[in-house]
Amino acid sequence: MTIDTATVRKVAKLARIREDESRLDSLAAELSGIMDWIDQLNEVDTDGVEPMTSAVAVRLPMREDLVTDGGDPDEILANAPAARSGFFVVPKVVE
Repeated sequence: MTIDTATVRKVAKLARIREDESRLDSLAAELSGIMDWIDQLNEVDTDGVEPMTSAVAVRLPMREDLVTDGGDPDEILANAPAARSGFFVVPKVVE
């Protein structure tokens, strides 16, 4: 699929991206190359190929889902920059 400068100009306008006229030719060539690559990928036979989330089939270790009290509050609050009455003190973000 070939993309011309008029198409690049139209897409840039629709996306509200300001591009110099001098760059439109190079962008058209780049986008045409990307579309050619996509066409090449569409020619690959993927029938019977399972979708994958990783190149290596690895199962993530799962831990038992247990409800706890969160540990020692004093130890947890020791990591906080500021704490008061057993709670984290954070800066106000709403005016």
